[in-house]
Amino acid sequence: MEMNASYTSLVAVGDSFTEGMSDLLPDGSYRGWADLLAARMAARTTGFRYANLAVRGKLIAQIADEQAGVAAAMGADVITLVGGLNDTLRPKCDMGRVRAHLERSVELLAPACKRLVLMHSPGRQGPVFERFRPRVEELFGILDELAERHDAVVVDLYGAAALGDQRMWDVDRLHLTTEGHRRVAEAVWQALGHEPEFDWRAPLPAFVPPGWVARRRSDLDFTRTHLVPWIGRRLTGRSSGDGLPSKRPDLLPYDSAYDLPHDSHGKGPLV
Repeated sequence: MEMNASYTSLVAVGDSFTEGMSDLLPDGSYRGWADLLAARMAARTTGFRYANLAVRGKLIAQIADEQAGVAAAMGADVITLVGGLNDTLRPKCDMGRVRAHLERSVELLAPACKRLVLMHSPGRQGPVFERFRPRVEELFGILDELAERHDAVVVDLYGAAALGDQRMWDVDRLHLTTEGHRRVAEAVWQALGHEPEFDWRAPLPAFVPPGWVARRRSDLDFTRTHLVPWIGRRLTGRSSGDGLPSKRPDLLPYDSAYDLPHDSHGKGPLV
């Protein structure tokens, strides 16, 4: 399948990463890479349509059950699927089940669109992520197999050193900053065959890291405010997205969708 620079519609499927946390707007809602990508695609295609079915905290089984079929039925030119990472960060994770749900999702989505986009999510350095690295890399291997089998595009954010820079991550250490989301949008833009607008892999300017005292204070604040509640939800099977609707559930003309009040959810807890 050849790349096509004149796609007319986009449906984004996934969890908090695709919902746009933590690219916070002044009204308290989230934007994120998928919204940024849609805006750029709409700027060059009259009548461009966009839906974002993502909900924070969703596991791949929920994405497969609640989003994949809906997205496939929309008949969009481009569908992006990012999921499975939340599963790998759970205390217990059956990678066989993760594979099965990803296969089911891809088998629905690939024939329903002109271009299916999968991703290796970016990885932040640190002890929390390091513990789960083997599972995460197994997940990416599964995605590569599915992409080859179904002629999908894989955007390798994990291999970009710049996205591992601590300055690309919000204080929760799980979600990208505005700059991080801007770079992801550019990465997908290029993967869809558009001319590059900037080097999304370029390193940030050198800086003097904070001293030991500042780092320890930051670690304590992170543990109390973000890590402990996150672990509590993992242990009890709860999710920050429980009861929340999709971000943009209908495939609407981009301008019409954005003339309405922004319906993304305001600042909330971690995935």
